[in-house]
Amino acid sequence: MFKSIAALLKRIPLIYQILVGLVIGISATIVAPEVVPFLSIFGNLFVKALKGVAPLLVFILVLNAMIQRKKDGNITMKPIVILYVFGTFAASIVGVAMSFLFPTNLHLQLADASVKAPSGIAEVLHNVILNIVDNPVNALINANYIGILAWALIIGFALHSSASDSTKSFFQDLATAITKVVTWVIRFAPIGIMGLVAESVGASGLSALLGYVQLLGVLIGSYALVSFAMNPLIVFFYTHKNPFPLVWTTLRESGLYAFFTRSSAANIPVNLDLCKRLGLNPDMYTISIPLGATINMAGASITISVLALAAAHTLGIAVDFPTALLLCLVSTVGACGASGVAGGSLLLIPVACASFGISNDIAMQVVGVGFIISVLEDACETALNSSSDVLFTATAEFAQRAKNGTLSSSDMVPKL
Repeated sequence: MFKSIAALLKRIPLIYQILVGLVIGISATIVAPEVVPFLSIFGNLFVKALKGVAPLLVFILVLNAMIQRKKDGNITMKPIVILYVFGTFAASIVGVAMSFLFPTNLHLQLADASVKAPSGIAEVLHNVILNIVDNPVNALINANYIGILAWALIIGFALHSSASDSTKSFFQDLATAITKVVTWVIRFAPIGIMGLVAESVGASGLSALLGYVQLLGVLIGSYALVSFAMNPLIVFFYTHKNPFPLVWTTLRESGLYAFFTRSSAANIPVNLDLCKRLGLNPDMYTISIPLGATINMAGASITISVLALAAAHTLGIAVDFPTALLLCLVSTVGACGASGVAGGSLLLIPVACASFGISNDIAMQVVGVGFIISVLEDACETALNSSSDVLFTATAEFAQRAKNGTLSSSDMVPKL
């Protein structure tokens, strides 16, 4: 019986199973709210499992990619990193433009005084450098992906020329095993997302968001413009192909997961699986995907820009073009230093507010507003961040194929 059910589920695309879980979660919250605490257990277990396996997955896959790398291989992260940084900067421009078109007043509230934000860009960069040289065991325990990447690259580079064939075979088998474990975890996504949506709707509903409709409209409108206009233009510029099949794929199969997990880091296994089904080079995406979860933060740059400008407008501070451009630069650097976990961008808001001379006390009140609307805002932000990790990784490789004349439109759709 169980084998029959498993075979049936295997034939049904995972995205449809997720949609069923989504409907069940919302329906259960409305019809039987008393079951929400029980359902939320599945959501918490799913996210916990993803976050638990992700650090080890990244370390093993990046390490193995470096060990197995061909000596004459031409693997470079430069095109992908350029796309990451440019996409984040362009997104901040969209956020600033939307804020000028639809200026927003905030009803500032006192935030939790125990929350400490970085004092400036220098501190953000300082923290990034310290994370790079973190103890490798500590980096794995605390899911410090910058440190995990750095140590995996260093150790992999050292083993590349000295490892025996048996050692290389061992790490290849280990990478295959950890990938299989991740596949098992992802198969529980429908149940996990059912629990996550039940917990979110049951705990906060939509009543807490009604007082911030315009602010949410500016933020979500900015995310949508980047997702459906700016990013497709970037993909088309690089590949000269219809970008929307790839854009829709990344939003549907990566953004949907990230919307509910609200964590770019937890979504790394999902993105790696999608890259594999897109037929991308594993030597590239096993490095670029975890890197993107750290520095590709278009949604975060929008959040920082919009909330900082909302604070400036509330206080009656005039913002000219040079200051707005500076805000875009600050938002880009700050977003790249944002943590790949839920709400990671909000604590960078005081850094942007400092550009306008806004005190930290006021800035932390703005952070408080961000946490109030984070049920919806952070979910949409993370969906944009994480889906564009795959989008730009694929774009860089497809651009090279287009240059060589080997890219077809069917390449931009994943295999089941």
